Amino acid sequence: MDATAFRAALAAGEPILLDGGMSNQLEAQGADLSDRLWSARLLADDPGQITAAHLAYFRAGARVATTASYQATFEGFAGRGLTHDEAAALLRQSVDLAVAARVAADAEDAAAARPPVRRFVARRFVAASVGPYGAMLADGSEYRGRYGRTVAQLRDFHRERLAVLAGTPCDVLACETIPEVEEAAALVSLLGEAPGRAAWISFSCRDEAHINSGATIEEAVAAVAGAPGVAAVGVNCTPPEYLDALIARIRAVTSLPIVVYPNSGEGWDAAARRWTGSGPGRVDVEMVARWRLLGAQLIGGCCRVGPDQLAGLAPAMTDG
Repeated sequence: MDATAFRAALAAGEPILLDGGMSNQLEAQGADLSDRLWSARLLADDPGQITAAHLAYFRAGARVATTASYQATFEGFAGRGLTHDEAAALLRQSVDLAVAARVAADAEDAAAARPPVRRFVARRFVAASVGPYGAMLADGSEYRGRYGRTVAQLRDFHRERLAVLAGTPCDVLACETIPEVEEAAALVSLLGEAPGRAAWISFSCRDEAHINSGATIEEAVAAVAGAPGVAAVGVNCTPPEYLDALIARIRAVTSLPIVVYPNSGEGWDAAARRWTGSGPGRVDVEMVARWRLLGAQLIGGCCRVGPDQLAGLAPAMTDG
């Protein structure tokens, strides 16, 4: 993994529009995600759907494709009868599919004679998703935290998957939807084992001040902000109405670039495997403009934020 261009873009202060939710776009394409592996199932069963989803977000203006490895774990794949080597190959494939979508998007730009944006270090990046321990459990634990696992146990869970993804051509590791400080500490300790890797750490939050386990966002950020390899820190899969306060709290305790990509504001019923509450569409261009003013540099969407909505956010992420 070469993080040079991604770090340079952050250092230059470039506004970076992330993609949106992988699962909702796959469902919009007709994919069945009822399996415990969620979108990761398609890495083995229908990888073309994943490439198509990445390409849809690039076409909508996203500069980052986040891989379909959020729920891809050695334990989860073993439950489907895959060998250790087969699981590792699928993790690597998750990055290859995003890279293929980037190549296709770049080719479309060339065919349409759209020149590169000269002020950008690079137009598009690939972020390898490292989902939380709770995602493997497939019971909504990432929205509660408090797993009852030690930092050492969580480090053991994440170590090989993170190492496999870090050995791919991704630009950055997206350690995302982290609900507790212990898990964040485990992840950043693994980054410290391999200098040169770049990652963002994004927490899932239950309100304007606390991550899902109950710790304050300030405590969570302080646990990771000074660690080697951490290039940005922030919040994802959190209702958008909490982000103004969360960004302000994060900015008060770190000068790192801030990454935010909220969900639609709906809730996830893990038992029924369905979304509850109000309908999607609550992230708008005014919110994004405000989040930028508050200090967020990387902004996108998470669950239930699709390409059409993302395209509407793009104007707020364009300078000049």
